[in-house]
Amino acid sequence: MRASGTILLVACYELGHQPLNLASPLAMLRRAGFAPVAVDTSVSELSDEAIARAQLVAISAPMHTALRLGTRVAARVRMLNPDAHICFYGLYASLNADYLLRAVADSIIGGEYEEALLALAESLASSNGSAPEAIHGVRTRDHDASPILRRLEYVAPERATLPAPQSYAYLMRGDEVVPAGYVEATRGCLHTCAHCPITPVYGGRFFAIPRTLVLEDIRAQVRAGVGHITFGDPDFLNGPRHSLEIVRAMHAEFPQVTFDATIKVEHILERREVFSELASLGCVFVVSAVESLSEGVLRHLKKGHSRADVAEALAILDDAGIPMRPTFVAFTPWTTADDYLDVLDFIAEHGLVEHVDPIQYAIRLLVPPSSALLDDPDRRDWLGPLDEEALSYTWQHPDPRMDALQREVQALVERAASQREPIAVTFATIRRLAAERMDAREPALVGAGVSDTTGTPKRARRPIPHLSEPWFC
Repeated sequence: MRASGTILLVACYELGHQPLNLASPLAMLRRAGFAPVAVDTSVSELSDEAIARAQLVAISAPMHTALRLGTRVAARVRMLNPDAHICFYGLYASLNADYLLRAVADSIIGGEYEEALLALAESLASSNGSAPEAIHGVRTRDHDASPILRRLEYVAPERATLPAPQSYAYLMRGDEVVPAGYVEATRGCLHTCAHCPITPVYGGRFFAIPRTLVLEDIRAQVRAGVGHITFGDPDFLNGPRHSLEIVRAMHAEFPQVTFDATIKVEHILERREVFSELASLGCVFVVSAVESLSEGVLRHLKKGHSRADVAEALAILDDAGIPMRPTFVAFTPWTTADDYLDVLDFIAEHGLVEHVDPIQYAIRLLVPPSSALLDDPDRRDWLGPLDEEALSYTWQHPDPRMDALQREVQALVERAASQREPIAVTFATIRRLAAERMDAREPALVGAGVSDTTGTPKRARRPIPHLSEPWFC
Protein backbone atom coordinates (compact mmCIF):
# COMPACT_ATOMS: atom_id res chain seq x y z
CA MET A 1 0.00 0.00 0.00
CA ARG A 2 2.96 2.35 0.33
CA ALA A 3 4.28 1.77 -3.18
CA SER A 4 3.74 4.51 -5.74
CA GLY A 5 0.27 4.42 -7.23
CA THR A 6 -1.28 1.86 -4.90
CA ILE A 7 -3.41 4.74 -3.63
CA LEU A 8 -5.17 6.53 -6.48
CA LEU A 9 -6.92 9.83 -5.78
CA VAL A 10 -9.41 10.95 -8.43
CA ALA A 11 -11.20 14.25 -8.98
CA CYS A 12 -13.67 14.70 -11.81
CA TYR A 13 -14.80 18.31 -11.51
CA GLU A 14 -14.19 21.15 -9.06
CA LEU A 15 -15.67 24.23 -10.75
CA GLY A 16 -12.78 24.52 -13.17
CA HIS A 17 -10.10 25.06 -10.55
CA GLN A 18 -7.12 22.90 -9.62
CA PRO A 19 -8.67 20.44 -7.15
CA LEU A 20 -8.01 21.29 -3.53
CA ASN A 21 -9.76 18.00 -2.74
CA LEU A 22 -6.76 16.27 -4.33
CA ALA A 23 -4.04 18.60 -3.07
CA SER A 24 -5.03 18.37 0.59
CA PRO A 25 -5.19 14.55 0.99
CA LEU A 26 -2.07 14.21 -1.18
CA ALA A 27 -0.14 16.20 1.40
CA MET A 28 -1.49 14.31 4.39
CA LEU A 29 -0.95 10.86 2.86
CA ARG A 30 2.59 11.68 1.72
CA ARG A 31 3.50 13.02 5.14
CA ALA A 32 2.46 9.61 6.54
CA GLY A 33 4.75 7.74 4.15
CA PHE A 34 2.32 6.82 1.38
CA ALA A 35 2.97 7.55 -2.30
CA PRO A 36 -0.45 8.36 -3.79
CA VAL A 37 -1.02 9.31 -7.40
CA ALA A 38 -3.67 11.91 -8.21
CA VAL A 39 -5.61 12.30 -11.45
CA ASP A 40 -8.06 15.04 -12.33
CA THR A 41 -10.17 13.57 -15.11
CA SER A 42 -11.46 17.01 -16.14
CA VAL A 43 -8.03 17.78 -17.65
CA SER A 44 -6.09 14.47 -17.66
CA GLU A 45 -6.68 10.92 -18.82
CA LEU A 46 -7.16 8.21 -16.22
CA SER A 47 -5.30 5.25 -17.66
CA ASP A 48 -6.19 1.60 -17.32
CA GLU A 49 -2.68 1.06 -15.94
CA ALA A 50 -3.26 3.52 -13.08
CA ILE A 51 -6.51 1.79 -12.20
CA ALA A 52 -4.98 -1.69 -12.34
CA ARG A 53 -2.11 -0.69 -10.01
CA ALA A 54 -4.37 0.81 -7.32
CA GLN A 55 -5.44 -0.95 -4.15
CA LEU A 56 -7.34 2.07 -2.83
CA VAL A 57 -9.21 4.38 -5.23
CA ALA A 58 -10.54 7.48 -3.46
CA ILE A 59 -12.89 9.62 -5.55
CA SER A 60 -13.61 13.23 -4.61
CA ALA A 61 -17.30 14.21 -4.61
CA PRO A 62 -17.65 17.78 -3.36
CA MET A 63 -20.64 18.57 -5.60
CA HIS A 64 -23.41 17.01 -7.68
CA THR A 65 -21.64 17.10 -11.06
CA ALA A 66 -18.46 15.67 -9.56
CA LEU A 67 -20.32 12.72 -8.04
CA ARG A 68 -22.23 11.89 -11.22
CA LEU A 69 -18.93 11.78 -13.10
CA GLY A 70 -17.28 9.94 -10.21
CA THR A 71 -19.78 7.08 -10.30
CA ARG A 72 -18.74 6.41 -13.90
CA VAL A 73 -15.11 6.26 -12.81
CA ALA A 74 -16.04 3.86 -10.01
CA ALA A 75 -17.88 1.56 -12.43
CA ARG A 76 -14.79 1.49 -14.64
CA VAL A 77 -12.56 0.73 -11.66
CA ARG A 78 -14.82 -2.11 -10.57
CA MET A 79 -14.68 -3.63 -14.05
CA LEU A 80 -10.89 -3.31 -14.50
CA ASN A 81 -9.78 -3.91 -10.91
CA PRO A 82 -12.54 -5.63 -8.92
CA ASP A 83 -10.32 -6.10 -5.84
CA ALA A 84 -9.61 -2.38 -5.40
CA HIS A 85 -11.24 -0.66 -2.44
CA ILE A 86 -13.37 2.23 -3.74
CA CYS A 87 -13.97 5.16 -1.40
CA PHE A 88 -15.96 8.31 -2.14
CA TYR A 89 -15.22 11.38 -0.04
CA GLY A 90 -16.77 14.84 0.16
CA LEU A 91 -20.14 16.50 0.69
CA TYR A 92 -22.11 14.67 -1.96
CA ALA A 93 -20.57 11.34 -1.04
CA SER A 94 -21.96 11.73 2.46
CA LEU A 95 -25.42 12.75 1.23
CA ASN A 96 -25.67 9.81 -1.18
CA ALA A 97 -23.96 7.18 0.97
CA ASP A 98 -26.79 4.64 0.90
CA TYR A 99 -26.93 4.52 -2.87
CA LEU A 100 -23.15 4.56 -3.35
CA LEU A 101 -22.52 1.71 -0.94
CA ARG A 102 -25.13 -0.42 -2.69
CA ALA A 103 -23.99 0.45 -6.20
CA VAL A 104 -20.27 1.17 -6.51
CA ALA A 105 -18.51 2.07 -3.25
CA ASP A 106 -16.86 0.16 -0.42
CA SER A 107 -16.66 3.15 1.91
CA ILE A 108 -17.83 6.75 2.27
CA ILE A 109 -16.23 9.72 4.03
CA GLY A 110 -17.98 13.03 4.63
CA GLY A 111 -17.25 16.18 6.62
CA GLU A 112 -13.57 16.80 7.41
CA TYR A 113 -12.25 13.93 5.34
CA GLU A 114 -8.43 13.92 5.35
CA GLU A 115 -7.89 12.27 8.73
CA ALA A 116 -10.45 9.54 8.00
CA LEU A 117 -8.98 8.91 4.56
CA LEU A 118 -5.53 8.50 6.07
CA ALA A 119 -6.93 6.10 8.69
CA LEU A 120 -8.58 4.09 5.92
CA ALA A 121 -5.29 3.85 4.01
CA GLU A 122 -3.44 2.74 7.13
CA SER A 123 -6.09 0.12 7.91
CA LEU A 124 -5.94 -1.31 4.39
CA ALA A 125 -2.15 -1.31 4.51
CA SER A 126 -2.04 -3.19 7.80
CA SER A 127 -4.56 -5.80 6.60
CA ASN A 128 -3.06 -6.31 3.14
CA GLY A 129 -6.05 -4.69 1.47
CA SER A 130 -8.81 -6.64 3.21
CA ALA A 131 -11.99 -4.90 4.34
CA PRO A 132 -11.27 -2.37 7.11
CA GLU A 133 -12.59 -2.66 10.60
CA ALA A 134 -14.66 0.17 12.07
CA ILE A 135 -12.86 3.47 11.46
CA HIS A 136 -13.98 6.78 12.90
CA GLY A 137 -15.52 8.86 10.11
CA VAL A 138 -15.53 6.02 7.54
CA ARG A 139 -18.89 4.51 6.67
CA THR A 140 -19.02 1.04 5.12
CA ARG A 141 -21.76 -1.49 4.43
CA ASP A 142 -21.05 -3.05 7.85
CA HIS A 143 -20.26 0.08 9.85
CA ASP A 144 -22.33 3.26 10.08
CA ALA A 145 -20.16 6.25 10.90
CA SER A 146 -20.96 9.93 11.24
CA PRO A 147 -18.78 12.50 9.45
CA ILE A 148 -15.89 14.00 11.41
CA LEU A 149 -16.88 17.55 12.35
CA ARG A 150 -13.98 19.13 14.17
CA ARG A 151 -10.96 21.14 13.19
CA LEU A 152 -8.21 18.86 11.97
CA GLU A 153 -4.45 19.20 12.14
CA TYR A 154 -4.37 20.49 8.57
CA VAL A 155 -1.25 20.41 6.41
CA ALA A 156 -0.39 22.65 3.48
CA PRO A 157 -1.85 21.25 0.23
CA GLU A 158 0.52 19.45 -2.16
CA ARG A 159 0.01 20.81 -5.69
CA ALA A 160 3.34 20.17 -7.40
CA THR A 161 2.26 16.93 -9.11
CA LEU A 162 -1.16 18.20 -10.18
CA PRO A 163 -1.78 19.71 -13.64
CA ALA A 164 -0.47 23.27 -13.85
CA PRO A 165 -2.82 26.15 -12.95
CA GLN A 166 -2.77 27.17 -16.62
CA SER A 167 -4.87 24.03 -17.30
CA TYR A 168 -7.75 25.49 -15.31
CA ALA A 169 -9.95 28.58 -15.07
CA TYR A 170 -8.67 32.05 -15.86
CA LEU A 171 -9.74 35.46 -14.61
CA MET A 172 -11.13 37.37 -17.57
CA ARG A 173 -11.04 41.14 -17.22
CA GLY A 174 -11.40 42.91 -20.54
CA ASP A 175 -8.41 41.88 -22.63
CA GLU A 176 -6.58 40.66 -19.52
CA VAL A 177 -6.44 36.89 -19.01
CA VAL A 178 -4.89 35.71 -15.74
CA PRO A 179 -4.44 32.12 -14.45
CA ALA A 180 -6.65 31.67 -11.39
CA GLY A 181 -5.87 29.69 -8.26
CA TYR A 182 -8.09 28.49 -5.45
CA VAL A 183 -7.91 28.31 -1.66
CA GLU A 184 -10.27 27.95 1.28
CA ALA A 185 -9.85 29.94 4.47
CA THR A 186 -12.71 28.10 6.20
CA ARG A 187 -14.79 24.95 5.82
CA GLY A 188 -18.43 24.40 6.58
CA CYS A 189 -20.80 27.32 7.08
CA LEU A 190 -22.33 29.29 9.90
CA HIS A 191 -25.67 29.39 8.06
CA THR A 192 -28.21 26.65 7.35
CA CYS A 193 -29.89 27.51 4.05
CA ALA A 194 -32.36 24.70 3.38
CA HIS A 195 -31.22 23.87 -0.16
CA CYS A 196 -27.48 23.93 0.56
CA PRO A 197 -25.69 20.55 0.67
CA ILE A 198 -23.43 21.84 3.45
CA THR A 199 -26.35 22.19 5.88
CA PRO A 200 -27.17 18.49 6.48
CA VAL A 201 -23.48 17.62 6.89
CA TYR A 202 -22.10 20.55 8.91
CA GLY A 203 -25.31 21.75 10.58
CA GLY A 204 -24.18 25.37 10.98
CA ARG A 205 -20.59 24.63 12.01
CA PHE A 206 -17.48 25.92 10.32
CA PHE A 207 -13.74 25.58 10.88
CA ALA A 208 -10.94 28.02 10.14
CA ILE A 209 -7.90 26.80 8.22
CA PRO A 210 -4.72 28.17 9.87
CA ARG A 211 -3.68 31.44 8.25
CA THR A 212 -0.09 30.28 7.77
CA LEU A 213 -1.24 27.25 5.74
CA VAL A 214 -3.59 29.30 3.55
CA LEU A 215 -0.82 31.79 2.81
CA GLU A 216 1.65 28.98 2.11
CA ASP A 217 -0.81 27.54 -0.39
CA ILE A 218 -1.24 30.95 -2.03
CA ARG A 219 2.53 31.36 -2.33
CA ALA A 220 2.88 27.99 -4.00
CA GLN A 221 0.21 28.85 -6.54
CA VAL A 222 1.64 32.30 -7.26
CA ARG A 223 5.05 30.71 -7.86
CA ALA A 224 3.32 28.41 -10.35
CA GLY A 225 2.00 31.38 -12.32
CA VAL A 226 -1.31 32.24 -10.66
CA GLY A 227 -2.26 35.92 -10.63
CA HIS A 228 -5.74 35.65 -9.13
CA ILE A 229 -7.12 33.68 -6.18
CA THR A 230 -10.65 32.43 -5.67
CA PHE A 231 -11.56 32.05 -2.01
CA GLY A 232 -13.89 29.07 -2.24
CA ASP A 233 -15.27 29.28 1.31
CA PRO A 234 -19.05 28.81 1.37
CA ASP A 235 -19.03 32.29 2.92
CA PHE A 236 -15.88 34.40 3.10
CA LEU A 237 -17.22 36.44 6.03
CA ASN A 238 -18.22 33.55 8.29
CA GLY A 239 -14.99 34.36 10.11
CA PRO A 240 -14.43 37.99 9.06
CA ARG A 241 -11.32 38.75 11.11
CA HIS A 242 -9.62 35.53 9.98
CA SER A 243 -10.41 36.14 6.30
CA LEU A 244 -9.42 39.81 6.40
CA GLU A 245 -6.08 38.96 7.99
CA ILE A 246 -5.36 36.53 5.16
CA VAL A 247 -6.16 38.93 2.31
CA ARG A 248 -4.24 41.74 4.03
CA ALA A 249 -1.19 39.50 4.29
CA MET A 250 -1.64 38.28 0.71
CA HIS A 251 -1.84 41.82 -0.62
CA ALA A 252 1.21 42.90 1.37
CA GLU A 253 3.24 40.05 -0.13
CA PHE A 254 1.67 39.97 -3.61
CA PRO A 255 0.10 43.38 -4.32
CA GLN A 256 -0.47 42.43 -7.96
CA VAL A 257 -2.60 39.37 -7.12
CA THR A 258 -6.36 39.89 -7.21
CA PHE A 259 -9.07 37.76 -5.63
CA ASP A 260 -12.78 36.98 -5.54
CA ALA A 261 -14.92 35.56 -2.76
CA THR A 262 -18.42 34.27 -2.06
CA ILE A 263 -20.32 36.41 0.45
CA LYS A 264 -23.88 36.06 1.67
CA VAL A 265 -26.27 39.00 1.09
CA GLU A 266 -26.88 39.49 4.81
CA HIS A 267 -23.13 39.55 5.48
CA ILE A 268 -22.71 42.28 2.86
CA LEU A 269 -25.25 44.34 4.78
CA GLU A 270 -23.81 43.51 8.21
CA ARG A 271 -20.17 44.12 7.20
CA ARG A 272 -20.67 46.97 4.75
CA GLU A 273 -17.71 48.85 6.17
CA VAL A 274 -15.17 46.25 4.97
CA PHE A 275 -15.82 46.42 1.23
CA SER A 276 -13.86 49.55 0.43
CA GLU A 277 -10.87 47.86 2.09
CA LEU A 278 -11.51 44.60 0.21
CA ALA A 279 -11.49 46.58 -3.04
CA SER A 280 -8.16 48.18 -2.11
CA LEU A 281 -6.76 44.73 -1.33
CA GLY A 282 -7.59 43.44 -4.80
CA CYS A 283 -11.16 42.07 -4.66
CA VAL A 284 -12.43 42.23 -8.24
CA PHE A 285 -15.86 40.66 -7.75
CA VAL A 286 -18.08 39.01 -5.15
CA VAL A 287 -20.27 35.99 -5.80
CA SER A 288 -23.48 36.08 -3.79
CA ALA A 289 -26.13 33.37 -3.68
CA VAL A 290 -29.19 35.55 -4.24
CA GLU A 291 -31.15 32.49 -5.45
CA SER A 292 -34.49 34.29 -5.79
CA LEU A 293 -36.28 37.61 -5.25
CA SER A 294 -39.57 35.99 -4.28
CA GLU A 295 -40.54 36.24 -0.63
CA GLY A 296 -42.12 32.79 -0.76
CA VAL A 297 -39.17 31.08 -2.40
CA LEU A 298 -36.67 32.76 -0.08
CA ARG A 299 -38.72 31.61 2.91
CA HIS A 300 -38.67 27.98 1.73
CA LEU A 301 -34.92 28.19 1.10
CA LYS A 302 -34.31 29.92 4.47
CA LYS A 303 -31.98 32.42 2.82
CA GLY A 304 -32.28 35.15 5.44
CA HIS A 305 -32.56 38.06 3.00
CA SER A 306 -35.23 39.91 1.04
CA ARG A 307 -35.53 41.51 -2.37
CA ALA A 308 -34.83 44.91 -0.76
CA ASP A 309 -31.71 43.46 0.88
CA VAL A 310 -30.39 42.35 -2.52
CA ALA A 311 -30.81 45.87 -3.91
CA GLU A 312 -29.06 47.32 -0.87
CA ALA A 313 -26.19 44.82 -1.14
CA LEU A 314 -25.74 45.77 -4.78
CA ALA A 315 -25.52 49.43 -3.78
CA ILE A 316 -22.94 48.70 -1.06
CA LEU A 317 -20.72 46.78 -3.47
CA ASP A 318 -21.18 49.37 -6.20
CA ASP A 319 -20.08 52.13 -3.83
CA ALA A 320 -16.93 50.11 -3.13
CA GLY A 321 -16.33 49.49 -6.84
CA ILE A 322 -16.80 45.72 -6.54
CA PRO A 323 -19.20 44.04 -9.00
CA MET A 324 -21.59 41.43 -7.67
CA ARG A 325 -21.94 38.20 -9.63
CA PRO A 326 -25.23 36.85 -8.27
CA THR A 327 -26.25 33.20 -8.53
CA PHE A 328 -29.80 31.92 -8.71
CA VAL A 329 -31.88 28.81 -8.27
CA ALA A 330 -34.14 29.87 -11.11
CA PHE A 331 -36.63 26.99 -10.96
CA THR A 332 -38.11 25.68 -7.71
CA PRO A 333 -41.50 24.14 -6.89
CA TRP A 334 -42.58 27.54 -5.56
CA THR A 335 -41.25 29.83 -8.33
CA THR A 336 -44.15 31.33 -10.26
CA ALA A 337 -44.03 32.63 -13.81
CA ASP A 338 -44.15 36.15 -12.41
CA ASP A 339 -41.24 35.36 -10.07
CA TYR A 340 -39.09 34.16 -12.98
CA LEU A 341 -39.89 37.18 -15.13
CA ASP A 342 -39.30 39.47 -12.15
CA VAL A 343 -35.73 38.18 -11.76
CA LEU A 344 -35.03 38.90 -15.42
CA ASP A 345 -36.52 42.40 -15.15
CA PHE A 346 -34.52 43.09 -11.96
CA ILE A 347 -31.30 42.06 -13.69
CA ALA A 348 -31.99 44.34 -16.64
CA GLU A 349 -33.10 47.28 -14.50
CA HIS A 350 -30.00 47.08 -12.30
CA GLY A 351 -27.56 46.75 -15.18
CA LEU A 352 -26.59 43.21 -14.21
CA VAL A 353 -26.94 41.47 -17.57
CA GLU A 354 -23.18 41.06 -17.98
CA HIS A 355 -22.80 40.03 -14.33
CA VAL A 356 -24.81 36.81 -14.59
CA ASP A 357 -23.71 33.68 -16.43
CA PRO A 358 -26.71 32.55 -18.51
CA ILE A 359 -26.65 29.06 -17.00
CA GLN A 360 -28.03 30.70 -13.85
CA TYR A 361 -31.36 31.21 -15.62
CA ALA A 362 -31.71 27.44 -16.11
CA ILE A 363 -30.70 26.08 -12.68
CA ARG A 364 -33.30 23.69 -11.29
CA LEU A 365 -33.50 22.98 -7.56
CA LEU A 366 -31.68 19.83 -6.47
CA VAL A 367 -32.99 17.96 -3.44
CA PRO A 368 -30.36 15.39 -2.48
CA PRO A 369 -30.90 12.73 0.17
CA SER A 370 -30.73 14.21 3.70
CA SER A 371 -31.43 17.71 2.34
CA ALA A 372 -32.92 20.10 4.88
CA LEU A 373 -35.66 20.70 2.31
CA LEU A 374 -37.06 17.31 3.29
CA ASP A 375 -38.21 19.01 6.51
CA ASP A 376 -40.27 21.55 4.53
CA PRO A 377 -43.80 21.46 6.02
CA ASP A 378 -45.33 21.55 2.52
CA ARG A 379 -43.12 18.83 1.07
CA ARG A 380 -46.04 16.47 0.37
CA ASP A 381 -47.36 19.05 -2.07
CA TRP A 382 -44.28 18.97 -4.29
CA LEU A 383 -41.83 16.21 -3.37
CA GLY A 384 -41.63 13.14 -5.59
CA PRO A 385 -39.67 9.88 -5.19
CA LEU A 386 -35.90 9.70 -4.87
CA ASP A 387 -34.06 9.09 -8.13
CA GLU A 388 -30.91 7.56 -6.67
CA GLU A 389 -28.94 7.51 -9.92
CA ALA A 390 -29.73 11.21 -10.47
CA LEU A 391 -28.69 11.85 -6.82
CA SER A 392 -31.82 13.87 -6.13
CA TYR A 393 -35.48 13.63 -5.24
CA THR A 394 -37.77 14.35 -8.15
CA TRP A 395 -40.33 17.14 -8.16
CA GLN A 396 -42.79 18.64 -10.60
CA HIS A 397 -43.94 22.21 -10.76
CA PRO A 398 -47.70 22.71 -10.30
CA ASP A 399 -47.58 24.85 -13.46
CA PRO A 400 -46.37 22.52 -16.26
CA ARG A 401 -45.25 25.55 -18.26
CA MET A 402 -42.47 26.15 -15.75
CA ASP A 403 -40.95 22.68 -16.18
CA ALA A 404 -41.19 23.04 -19.97
CA LEU A 405 -39.57 26.48 -19.81
CA GLN A 406 -36.69 25.14 -17.73
CA ARG A 407 -35.93 22.51 -20.34
CA GLU A 408 -36.04 25.10 -23.13
CA VAL A 409 -33.83 27.57 -21.28
CA GLN A 410 -31.34 24.80 -20.45
CA ALA A 411 -31.04 23.85 -24.12
CA LEU A 412 -30.85 27.51 -25.14
CA VAL A 413 -27.98 28.42 -22.81
CA GLU A 414 -26.02 25.29 -23.69
CA ARG A 415 -26.34 26.09 -27.38
CA ALA A 416 -25.43 29.76 -26.79
CA ALA A 417 -22.34 28.76 -24.79
CA SER A 418 -21.16 26.37 -27.51
CA GLN A 419 -21.52 29.17 -30.06
CA ARG A 420 -19.87 31.76 -27.78
CA GLU A 421 -22.89 33.99 -28.10
CA PRO A 422 -22.66 37.35 -26.26
CA ILE A 423 -24.27 37.19 -22.83
CA ALA A 424 -26.59 40.13 -23.52
CA VAL A 425 -27.94 38.45 -26.64
CA THR A 426 -28.62 35.24 -24.73
CA PHE A 427 -30.31 37.20 -21.97
CA ALA A 428 -32.65 38.99 -24.37
CA THR A 429 -33.54 35.68 -26.05
CA ILE A 430 -34.36 34.10 -22.68
CA ARG A 431 -36.50 37.07 -21.68
CA ARG A 432 -38.48 36.95 -24.92
CA LEU A 433 -38.88 33.17 -24.63
CA ALA A 434 -40.10 33.40 -21.03
CA ALA A 435 -42.60 36.14 -21.90
CA GLU A 436 -43.92 34.11 -24.82
CA ARG A 437 -44.28 30.88 -22.85
CA MET A 438 -45.88 32.61 -19.89
CA ASP A 439 -48.24 34.76 -22.00
CA ALA A 440 -46.67 37.83 -20.45
CA ARG A 441 -45.88 41.27 -21.74
CA GLU A 442 -42.57 41.38 -23.55
CA PRO A 443 -40.45 43.97 -21.75
CA ALA A 444 -39.31 47.24 -23.20
CA LEU A 445 -35.61 46.47 -22.85
CA VAL A 446 -34.63 49.91 -24.15
CA GLY A 447 -33.66 51.96 -21.13
CA ALA A 448 -33.26 48.87 -18.95
CA GLY A 449 -29.58 48.22 -19.50
CA VAL A 450 -29.70 47.21 -23.18
CA SER A 451 -30.29 49.29 -26.28
CA ASP A 452 -32.77 47.10 -28.11
CA THR A 453 -34.35 43.66 -28.09
CA THR A 454 -31.17 42.06 -29.43
CA GLY A 455 -29.62 42.64 -26.03
CA THR A 456 -26.84 44.94 -27.24
CA PRO A 457 -25.31 46.77 -24.26
CA LYS A 458 -26.92 50.17 -23.79
CA ARG A 459 -23.68 51.99 -23.15
CA ALA A 460 -20.01 51.22 -22.90
CA ARG A 461 -19.19 49.99 -19.41
CA ARG A 462 -16.00 48.74 -17.87
CA PRO A 463 -15.61 44.99 -18.43
CA ILE A 464 -17.09 42.86 -15.66
CA PRO A 465 -14.40 40.53 -14.26
CA HIS A 466 -15.34 36.88 -14.29
CA LEU A 467 -13.82 33.43 -14.35
CA SER A 468 -13.71 31.45 -17.58
CA GLU A 469 -15.59 28.59 -15.84
CA PRO A 470 -19.25 29.63 -15.47
CA TRP A 471 -20.81 26.59 -13.75
CA PHE A 472 -21.70 26.74 -10.08
CA CYS A 473 -23.14 23.33 -9.14
